[in-house]
Amino acid sequence: MQLIDKMVSMKYHTIVSSPLGGILLVGDERGLTAINFQNGKGAKPPPPDSMESPAFFKEAARQIGSYFQGKRKEFTLSISPQGTAFQLRVWKELCRIPYGQTISYRELARRVGRPTAWRAVGAANRHNPLPIVIPCHRVIGSNGRLAGYYGGTHLKEYLLKLESAGS
Repeated sequence: MQLIDKMVSMKYHTIVSSPLGGILLVGDERGLTAINFQNGKGAKPPPPDSMESPAFFKEAARQIGSYFQGKRKEFTLSISPQGTAFQLRVWKELCRIPYGQTISYRELARRVGRPTAWRAVGAANRHNPLPIVIPCHRVIGSNGRLAGYYGGTHLKEYLLKLESAGS
């Protein structure tokens, strides 16, 4: 018999309040793994294999609260997003977009070294598991219009207005 040397990690979740309604936080010992707007069109329930633990997310809740108060422009949280190598590259580049600024999907594609792959960049953006912390809302259409946002463009618009007021 062969033993599998794989550590089973415990998942935790909580829902924090925000001006956009409840925000589901999910994580494990590696860090924050998911953020989900509970009032958006992509609302998801907590993972069934996770345990409710507001204490586990005390720092994340504090930083997200400070962000919505206009007091935080960068996050210093341990995060552990899961995705393909391309998605991870896109998400890493998203974190380089300064607070209060926007870029186009085309520019983001150029920055990740795939200048013609703006649709693939858009798909990676759409699958970002950590909105707000990985600021996918800072990517807009080349024409300046707010292209889709998984929770609804009204959420994207709110986040961009929040940042433009505090930048």
